[in-house]
Amino acid sequence: MNRTPAGSLRREHVGQSVTLCGWVQKQRDFGELIFIDLRDRSGIVQIVVDRERGADDALLAAAKELRGEYVVRIDGAVAERAPEVRNAKIPTGDVEVIASAVELYNRSETPPFPIEDELRTAEELRLKHRYLDLRRPVLAKNFILRDRIVFAIRDYMHRHGFLDIETPILTKSTPEGARDYLVPSRVHKGQWYALPQSPQIFKQLLQVAGMERYYQIARCFRDEDKFIDEEFVYALIEGLFAEIFPLAGVPVTTPFPRMTWQEAMERYGIDRPDTRFGMLIHEVTAPIAFPPFQEAQTVRGFAVPDGASFSRKRLDDLVAAAKARGVMLVWMKLDAEKSSSIKKFLTPEAIEAIQRGVEANDGDLVLLGAGPTIKTLEALGELRLRVANEQKMIPAETWNFLWVVDFPLLEWDEETQRYFARHHPFTSPRLDQVDKLESDPGAVLARAYDCVLNGLELGGGSMRINRPELQRRMFRALGIGDEEAQSRFGFLLDAFRYGAPPHGGIALGLDRMIMLMARGDSLRDVIAFPKTARAQDLMSEAPSTVDKKQVDELGIVYK
Repeated sequence: MNRTPAGSLRREHVGQSVTLCGWVQKQRDFGELIFIDLRDRSGIVQIVVDRERGADDALLAAAKELRGEYVVRIDGAVAERAPEVRNAKIPTGDVEVIASAVELYNRSETPPFPIEDELRTAEELRLKHRYLDLRRPVLAKNFILRDRIVFAIRDYMHRHGFLDIETPILTKSTPEGARDYLVPSRVHKGQWYALPQSPQIFKQLLQVAGMERYYQIARCFRDEDKFIDEEFVYALIEGLFAEIFPLAGVPVTTPFPRMTWQEAMERYGIDRPDTRFGMLIHEVTAPIAFPPFQEAQTVRGFAVPDGASFSRKRLDDLVAAAKARGVMLVWMKLDAEKSSSIKKFLTPEAIEAIQRGVEANDGDLVLLGAGPTIKTLEALGELRLRVANEQKMIPAETWNFLWVVDFPLLEWDEETQRYFARHHPFTSPRLDQVDKLESDPGAVLARAYDCVLNGLELGGGSMRINRPELQRRMFRALGIGDEEAQSRFGFLLDAFRYGAPPHGGIALGLDRMIMLMARGDSLRDVIAFPKTARAQDLMSEAPSTVDKKQVDELGIVYK
């Protein structure tokens, strides 16, 4: 059967005979004239069954039987629609197919929700019947786009000499920042595999093995190369994005701007800043005779354009949001009254200095936060995004790519009183700061980088440690002794003894990239069979119980 995609028909096909297969979107019966909207993954086209255009009794009877989601085959000829009945809302709206045969492949019960783009059905119901949800044209378009992007990625990486190599699914549990999914061994009772959070160690071992340029499309896009530096990664990824994002109508200008982690935190309150709008955070040094501010580690603030009109309730909500983050927030309106939540502590000179310090104008609202430095910056960063969304300050169809660089290598945890790797324990420190690993570990910067688009992290990576002694020093800084390091990572440390080249890489979140290109609001819009936030598959009802015999074979005893 030489089948034609329904959504591909245009004026140039007028007069051609076609065979279409798909689902009935809608049937409209006017006696001896019947219209059928036929849908497949390529789109929708109108079918006409008309006595005056050759339809006999059998054809009309077959068409009258059709209902929504019936599976059919249509044979017919493409005809141009009259100008007054053309449908500009669909790509096939200039044509229709005059049916000469209708074959019913299968009937359908009434679906639990309409198969259409404009849908208000609860997400839980759609996920339970995901195979029906995926029939909706808006989701079909997302997966057609995803296929184009993945194909372009593979082509780009192949042209740049990268090898597509799979890494194991069952491996050893290693610390990478989150809890592992564990798989018990039936053969080796009491021992466990872990589902890898990333191919992290295997990527490095492939470099030791001399594979040179490696990539993999797993849960996210990953590449790894040896004998490279950060500049190679930046150029490679910028070149890739310049090829794939325009496929979705997203313009890309290279090279991408670069911003240090320190600047991102101090100006935007977040390490993945959205640079599409202003309201930058400033340090406030003006003398304010307000005791909590005088005692705080830092005072920071930003100006909301024309925010002097904010209601008291709205301001109270912002104050409460900051308080929940452990930060004191006060506000000051630059109106005629210069009203403020701490007005009695503000002199005219202080008001003028604050206005100048946060670059505010008359009619603006000033928000000031006080507390521990990082907490204050993060709280103000959240408020900046919240206000920008509420005020509709973020321009649509603006695409700001950005590299964030010079992250801290380590992060101090007050609860455990020790350092943790901000990225992972295999990230290389800046080579000019290695000597600080023992004397001042918190000051060491990492050779790490994140790629950000419109405030969302597309991916991150780093140059890796490739010398066993430096790797051991890194483990010691994390409180991992030599014996424990050998037990947990001995195979990697042993590999380093045999000439590991300098290497680095990046992991890109393919799902998130496709979501942005598709202008989607949720990752579930671009994942065929997604799970809920509680890691449940509502369609297959996983996770589920298993037979006791299977559990006994694994040697597992429930508490």
